[in-house]
Amino acid sequence: MAVVRFHLVSSLRPAEAMAVLTDFSASRAQVWPSIDADHFTVHELGENWAEVTEGTSAAWERARYEWSDSKVTVTTLESKLFGAGGGWVFDLTPEADGTRVDVELTRTPSDFKGKVLASLLPLVGPSSLRKSFSKPLRAAA
Repeated sequence: MAVVRFHLVSSLRPAEAMAVLTDFSASRAQVWPSIDADHFTVHELGENWAEVTEGTSAAWERARYEWSDSKVTVTTLESKLFGAGGGWVFDLTPEADGTRVDVELTRTPSDFKGKVLASLLPLVGPSSLRKSFSKPLRAAA
């Protein structure tokens, strides 16, 4: 199992950052660089949860999102690269005129390729993930 932790500071207020993380409209694929429209499907959507498939042809996952006022938990149900059970946690904390977003990514490899990728995540994950989140969450890369 690989765990990657990092944080970024967004210029968005917590409610605005939460709205970006939990917007499952068709514009999601335009906002997030790691999602393309061909690999984005909303299976079910509730008041504070969603089950979606998102990603690209190279790396997609089906996940369940659950959220409260300051936290989003994403549990991987199925993935092209990793096993079920890992996922993401986003903790949002007001900071100055924006939001500190603490991110934790957990990946559970299901095969040899997943194990290799998981071993690389702690090395390259924080910087590349911070960069991919910087535009949607309006944070410094």
